[in-house]
Amino acid sequence: MLQTTQRLEWTAAGPDERLEYATLDVPLDYADPEGERISIAVSRLRAKDPVRRRGILLGVSGGPGGDGGQGRDLPGRLYDTPLADVYDLIGFDPRGTGASTQLSIEVTPTTAPFDSRPPDEVFAAMAADMYEREQGCRRAGGTVRPHINTRNTARDMDAIRAALGEDRLSFLGYAYGSYVGVVYGTMFPARLDRSVLDSCVHPGWTWRRQFLAQAAAVRANVDRWSEWTARRNGHFGLGTTAREVFAAVERVAARLEAQPHGTHARTSFDGTVGSLATDRSAWEKLGLLVGGLLAATAEGDAERAGTLLARHSTGGWGARANEQVRQSVLEAVTLETEWPADLETYYADMRECREKYPFGHGVLRAAPWVGAFRTFESPEPPTVPARDGYPVGLIVQADGDPLDDHEGGVAMAELLGHHLITVEDSGDHEVYVLSGSNPELEAYVEGYLVDGVLPPARVSVPGAHPVPAIPED
Repeated sequence: MLQTTQRLEWTAAGPDERLEYATLDVPLDYADPEGERISIAVSRLRAKDPVRRRGILLGVSGGPGGDGGQGRDLPGRLYDTPLADVYDLIGFDPRGTGASTQLSIEVTPTTAPFDSRPPDEVFAAMAADMYEREQGCRRAGGTVRPHINTRNTARDMDAIRAALGEDRLSFLGYAYGSYVGVVYGTMFPARLDRSVLDSCVHPGWTWRRQFLAQAAAVRANVDRWSEWTARRNGHFGLGTTAREVFAAVERVAARLEAQPHGTHARTSFDGTVGSLATDRSAWEKLGLLVGGLLAATAEGDAERAGTLLARHSTGGWGARANEQVRQSVLEAVTLETEWPADLETYYADMRECREKYPFGHGVLRAAPWVGAFRTFESPEPPTVPARDGYPVGLIVQADGDPLDDHEGGVAMAELLGHHLITVEDSGDHEVYVLSGSNPELEAYVEGYLVDGVLPPARVSVPGAHPVPAIPED
C-alpha cells in the first residue's frame, strides 16, 4: 500500500459552513502509483471537545454511487450527536461521485415501457435498453471505470487517514458504505479501531443476489401489512385473513389495469403499495387507499381512482427505469461480482417476480443489468470479508429493510463476530440517526463509539416509526 505524504489543505469554502473542505490526489490504479491521478473530495468537522478527542471517525454513506455528494455531507448530518464531541468527523465523496473525480455515463433513451408487470414480449426491449446503457458507460468511463470499485475506495480511505496523520480510524458506514468498511477492515486490520455497520449487504451474495433479495423483501413487508390489516377488518373492511387482504390488493391492480391508461395506473399502484407497506407508520394510509380504490374501481369511477392514487403515490420504490443517470458508479461497482450472460436466466426470474413480487417494481430487480453485457473485467477479485486483527464492532439492521435484507446483517455479524442490534418491526433503511430519532438505538451506538461499551451480542430495539395504534377487532 502506497502511503501518501500529502497533507490536506483545508478551506471553509463549501456547502456547509460548519465544515472544512479539502481535496486529496490519489492514484487511479494503486498498482501503478506513478500513473494517472484522481481527486477525492474530503470534509471535516473538528471535535467539539478537544480535551476528549479520541481520533477520527470516517463515515461512508450508501450507494454505490446513489448518494451523489452526500459523502461530504455526512459530518454535518451527525453534527448534533455525541460523536461530534469526541471525534473529528470525516466525510468524503467516494471516487466517481460528487465533487470527487466523477465517473459519468452517456445517457441513452429507453424504449421499453415502464411496467411493474411487463409481458414477455417486452423483455427483449428491456434487455436492449440495458445493453445500450452499458455501452454508454463504456464510452464515458474509458480507462477510469475498471478502477471504480470497493477495494480502491478502501485504499482511498487509508490515503485519507495517512494524509490526516492518524495511525487508525474509527468507522461508521451506511448500506453499501458498511461493506466498504468491512473491506477496509479486511485489507487494513491494523488501521481500524471502532466500527459500526448500519444496514449491511450480505457477505455471501453477489450483487445480482442482493438485487433479487430486494424484490422479496418488499413482498415480505406487504405480507406483514396484510396480516396486520386483517386483524383490523372492522376498521378497513378488506378481509379477516392476510390472504383476503392480499386478494383485495390484487383486485385493485386488476381493475386499474382494465381502465384507460391502465398499465401506468397499475404500475403506480404497485410502486405505492411497496413503499407504504415498507413504512410502518403508513400502514393505515395504505389500508384506506386500497379500500378507497376498491370502491372507486367497482363503480367505474376512473377519475376518482386516479385522484386517490395521485394523492398517495410515492413515485415508486427505487425504480431503475427511465432515470436520467449522470454518474455511473453503480454500474461499475456492481460488476465486481459475476452476472449471467444468458438472458433467459433473467427472463425466468422476471416471470417469477412478476407473479410474486410486483410491488415496489420488484421485477426490475430481476431484469437484465449492465453486467449481462459487461465491457470490462475487474482488475482484481472482490475481497473475501474477514476480521483478523481489529476489534469487535457493531452491526445495526432493521428487520424489514427493503434494500439490505436483515439476513445480511445476521450473516455479517456471524462472519465477523460483531454484535448485532436488530431494529424490530421496522422497514427503515440506514437506521442510526438518518431514518429519524430512535433513542434506544442511539444510546447503544453512541455508548460504543464514544465510550467503547458494546451492547449484548444480540439485542433488539423498537423502530423509530411505529405502526398506527389501531385496536384489533
